[in-house]
Amino acid sequence: MENTLGNSLVAPSPTRKFSARAALVDLHETSRSLLSECFRQFGIDSVAMTGERAERLASEKFEACVVRVGSKATTVLESARRSRSNSRMVIYGLGGTIKEALNLSQFGINAIFHEPLERPAAMKLVRSTQMLVLHEFRRYARVPVITQVSVLAGSNHRQFEASSVEVSSGGMSLKCAQEVASGLPVEVSFALLTLPRVWVRGNVSWTKAAGKIFGVRFDHGDARRLKVKEWVESYLES
Repeated sequence: MENTLGNSLVAPSPTRKFSARAALVDLHETSRSLLSECFRQFGIDSVAMTGERAERLASEKFEACVVRVGSKATTVLESARRSRSNSRMVIYGLGGTIKEALNLSQFGINAIFHEPLERPAAMKLVRSTQMLVLHEFRRYARVPVITQVSVLAGSNHRQFEASSVEVSSGGMSLKCAQEVASGLPVEVSFALLTLPRVWVRGNVSWTKAAGKIFGVRFDHGDARRLKVKEWVESYLES
C-alpha cells in the first residue's frame, strides 16, 4: 500500500519543450501518428492540417512541412514558399514517385518518406535531417534537396538524367538509372530554388548500389562551383 501511495506521489516528468514545428498536411491518421512520434523524438512538434487550411503556411511560422506528393501538393507548397518566414522551411514529400517529386522541384522538396511508411526508415530520415529543421546549421554542411540533374559523363560526353539527394559547397550526391564508375569525369547541370541553372565540372568520387547512387566532387578549378557554394551558405544562414 505504501509503495503504491509512494509511486502515485512521484512528480510527473516535465513536458518536453518543442523548439520547432512541422506541418503535416492531408496525411492519413496512421501516417500522421507515426511521423508525429518520429518528430517528437527530436523535439519537433507536429501540427496536423488539411490542404484547405494551407494558408496557415503563409501566415504562421513552421520549420518543416510534410505533404503528400502529387498535383494537390502544388497549392500547399506555393503557399509555403510565398511566405517570407517559411520560404526556407524543410519540405518532406510523402509517397509518390521520383518523377512526381521532380515535377515539384521548383519548390525545393528536401526529402521523401517512401510508402508503405515504416517506422525505422521514417526515423532514419528525420534523424538525418533534424539538424536542418532545428537550425543547427553549424553541424549540417549539406542540404538535402531533390531536383533534376543533367549529367555529361566521360570523354564521349554520354548524357543521362539523375536526381539529386544532397548538395554541398564541394559536391553533390545523386541517384540515376545508369551505372556510373568511380573516377569518371562529369559535368552536371541543375537549378535550385533561387539558384538559376548552373553547370559545374567534377569527378565521381564514390559509388554504391551498383553505381546507381554516386557522389560528385566539384572541380576546384571550375569557378562556376562558387555559385553553388554561395547558394548553400545562403540557404543555411537564412
